[in-house]
Amino acid sequence: MPEKKQSIRGVFINGIFNENPIFRLVLGVCPTLAATTSATNGLGMGLAATFVLLGSNIVISLLRNFIPDKVRIPAFIVVISTFVTIVQMLIQAFVPALYEALGLFIPLIVVNCIILARAEAFAARNPVFHAAADGLGMGMGFTAGLILIGSVRELLGNGTIFGTAVFGASFEPMLLAVMAPGGFIFFGLILGIINAIVNRIGSRKGVQA
Repeated sequence: MPEKKQSIRGVFINGIFNENPIFRLVLGVCPTLAATTSATNGLGMGLAATFVLLGSNIVISLLRNFIPDKVRIPAFIVVISTFVTIVQMLIQAFVPALYEALGLFIPLIVVNCIILARAEAFAARNPVFHAAADGLGMGMGFTAGLILIGSVRELLGNGTIFGTAVFGASFEPMLLAVMAPGGFIFFGLILGIINAIVNRIGSRKGVQA
């Protein structure tokens, strides 16, 4: 079924589960690896990306009949850059610790392939409410993935989740988990586990049908 014929609720759920940007489409790997050293950083990056996805999808959908095809990509980038600038200034003003932790990866949301891909593949071809649902669903799916990976890495690397200690003083942290190689390792492991579960569920449904 084409995306434009889906209900708004279906579009929203699709972004969280069926086409989860991290675990199903495997997009935005760079910020995923960089921002998941802790659950808090993952949450912050996810919410920032969700804000940009929602805002840019709405604006691009509203302007889709007025943007010439020859300049659509530059126009999309201008819209996305505007929302990235807004969210960067908000984080810097109200959550300076998170701004320092994420650093360069906040402005790099401009070139996040998830956001540009949804602008091109969905927002530019669908009504505004569907575009908003797509942006929100994709953003929530992205945020959930970042929190999951960040929680696992923080738990094993520091013994905490969202900065709260989980294990006792005798816990020996696995420092590899919060280092760059650990990001690749744990991302791959979690991705494999989730896809194995999804494939098994799909196989059972196929047998029952």
